[in-house]
Amino acid sequence: MKKISLIIPCYNEQETVPLFYAETSRVLNDMDCEYEFVFVNDGSADDTLKIIKELAETDEHITYLSFSRNFGKEAAMYAGFCNADGDYVAVMDADMQDPPALLPQMVELLEGGEYDSVATRRVSRKGESPVRSWFARRFYRLINRISDADIVDGARDFRLMRREMVDAIVEMSEYNRFSKGIFGWIGFRTYWLPYENVERVAGETKWSFWKLVKYAIDGIINFSQAPLSIASWGGIVMTLVAFLYMIVTFVRRLLFGNPVAGWASTICIIMFIGGLQLFCLGIMGQYIAKIYMETKNRPHYIISESNKKETKKIK
Repeated sequence: MKKISLIIPCYNEQETVPLFYAETSRVLNDMDCEYEFVFVNDGSADDTLKIIKELAETDEHITYLSFSRNFGKEAAMYAGFCNADGDYVAVMDADMQDPPALLPQMVELLEGGEYDSVATRRVSRKGESPVRSWFARRFYRLINRISDADIVDGARDFRLMRREMVDAIVEMSEYNRFSKGIFGWIGFRTYWLPYENVERVAGETKWSFWKLVKYAIDGIINFSQAPLSIASWGGIVMTLVAFLYMIVTFVRRLLFGNPVAGWASTICIIMFIGGLQLFCLGIMGQYIAKIYMETKNRPHYIISESNKKETKKIK
């Protein structure tokens, strides 16, 4: 059987790492395959790195990369992709919401040769608030309509991929990353494996509602030009409305000699148009900010410590 690399981004996961390692090791040993853990410590402020080091001392299958600060999950995933050596590569969360028990079935599907990737999707959102679930479903529907990214509702980052697909992901070295969109954009044959939602085994989620909203906005901007089109069409519509209103005002003045009265309505119109202009400028500003960050050509992450002899970083 081919070698399996598991990429595990970790940010303040001291409670979950030992549980994840114990369960996943059991599953992998039962599969009787060659494997490696690639733990990526994303600038944790707790004992996550200490625990990973202790595990690495007793298990040669463990590789760890520790960032100099918190760079975010996207950077941690990218670091894992760049440094994973396996023929099959998977991304998993340490909180056990990505069930290790699915790995044998995922490997079996890849071994069949029909698919290049086996991705997981939640068929239920048990444990989530109704508001959060509603917004999540609306986001998936929206981004699939306005972009080329193929993202299934309930899709998780947990997927097992062939080396060819991982290499394609690594080649997409953009600084502003949205992995769910990247997975869909690069194509390849993907099998979607459904499963019931699993809650965290310990600790607290690092994704607040507003962080998810920001992440969703980043995804839309990274993979769609629709917001720019909306701003453009909004400007055209408002220009036409203003032109028609000027004609109405001019005709009214000629025919009836009645100047248009209403200071309050005029102020409301000015404020509305001003707000629309600022909204459109904000949309353009978001795209310009993305371009600005790309042109800086900064590294996606900085590794301060690792037990891997040579770490890879692709710009």
